[in-house]
Amino acid sequence: MNAMKRQIVLDTETTGLNPKLGNRIIEIGCVELINRKLTGNNFHCYINPERDSEEGALAVHGLTTEFLSDKPKFSEIIEEFIEYICGSELVIHNAPFDIGFLNAEFSRLNFPLCGEHVTGVTDTLIQAKELHPGKRNSLDALCDRYDVSNSHRKLHGALLDAELLADVFLAMSRGQNSFSIEIEEHEQVSSMAQVVTSDVTLHHISLLSATNLEVNAHNILISGLDKETNGNAIWRLNSVEN
Repeated sequence: MNAMKRQIVLDTETTGLNPKLGNRIIEIGCVELINRKLTGNNFHCYINPERDSEEGALAVHGLTTEFLSDKPKFSEIIEEFIEYICGSELVIHNAPFDIGFLNAEFSRLNFPLCGEHVTGVTDTLIQAKELHPGKRNSLDALCDRYDVSNSHRKLHGALLDAELLADVFLAMSRGQNSFSIEIEEHEQVSSMAQVVTSDVTLHHISLLSATNLEVNAHNILISGLDKETNGNAIWRLNSVEN
């Protein structure tokens, strides 16, 4: 029996682009996959960052200081969040960004860094660049490429983006699995063919001539085709030419 594989597709929204400049996480959205199936056991919370969002970030997520003012601080949700992701593999688009912010929050509260709570991190941006070199590989571009509907995405939201990314990730990795299976099957067929051809030699092949009955049956079939094609049956033409 295969062991259960638990993956958490994660996204965050932040007050800006750089945690080293004091920017903070304001929203976390997570979607759970078990053995590549969505479970509905999601994690989502808004967080009071105790500071304003930068103008550019606010234009992306639309989460105002006023809206976030009564939300819990990161210190109030960190234990629940760690319990949720513990022992899983994280799936993140442009993982260094989100992991950098999570590590900054963990360090601020003297908790072990994110990598110590999970089994690993898969970066779907790296996957996408390998699969589609030279193409746009933003989440929106990947939604278009894999026919994942994102028409309801007006602003960035961590849970919505995690849900979209989960669909994209499954589509991307499903394609890779199919491709590898096809290669495997092709290699097996090729190797079988090589074994068969290597065992067959010409002196083992017997040539059998058609009987008169078989020749007559064949001529009747060709005559029928002649009638249907007004005398242009390719078999008759080839036999005449030969």
